[in-house]
Parts: sequence; structure tokens; C-alpha cells
Amino acid sequence: MRFVFLAIVLAFPLLDLYATVRVARWTGVPVWAWLGTSLLGGFLLLANERLAFRANIAAAMHGEQSVLRGLLDSGRKVLAGFLLLLPGVISDVFALVLLALPLNVGRRFEPQAAAPGRGGAARGEAIDGDFRRVE
Repeated sequence: MRFVFLAIVLAFPLLDLYATVRVARWTGVPVWAWLGTSLLGGFLLLANERLAFRANIAAAMHGEQSVLRGLLDSGRKVLAGFLLLLPGVISDVFALVLLALPLNVGRRFEPQAAAPGRGGAARGEAIDGDFRRVE
């Protein structure tokens, strides 16, 4: 069983590269363009998610969203980023499907209050400011 799993893991990148060459030949786009575009997309997705993960954890610490929701969303994007880094069209399709899944859509699209649970005004504190009428 161990060797079957190892054979599958080692054969997937080779089959993926073979499929990429076939798709590149079919579409007329060079292989390096397919591989370079997915590599760049994977790096950009991972870099963006690194910053977004901090914001998700900070929002979870403030009670604005659940920790599980932030971890699920970040884990999904990181896995998609790693799949984009793998050379091949099949792994890119898996990554795009993973990004397109509506796993973390949250609430329905409906009108909400301007700042539910955020800032000092929600806790009953006053917000200081200046008022000036412009005519």
C-alpha cells in the first residue's frame, strides 16, 4: 500500500507535465507560458494570503468572525497556491476549482448595519470629531 501511494505521488507531476505539453500543443501557447503564468499566480496568491491571514486572525481575536472560518478560508487559498506552484495544467485546474468552491461565503447578501460589532461605538463609547458645514 505504501508503494502504491508513493507511485501515485511520483507519477502525478509527470502526467501533469505530459498533459501540459499536450494542451500547449493543442492551443499553440508555449509550455513556458503555461508554467510561468501558474507559477506567478501561485506566488502572488501565497503572498496575498500571508497578509490576509494576519487580518483574519486579528478579526477572530476581536470577535468579528470565527477562528475556524478564517483558518478554513486561509487553508483553502494556501492549498490552491501550492497547487498553482506545481507544474502542470491538471494541478492548475484543481487549484481553480478549489478557489471557486463557495466554502466560505458567510452570510447571505443582505443589508447590514454600518459597523456591527466593530470599533468603540458598538460598545457604547463616544466617537469624538469635528463638524463643519460646507456650502
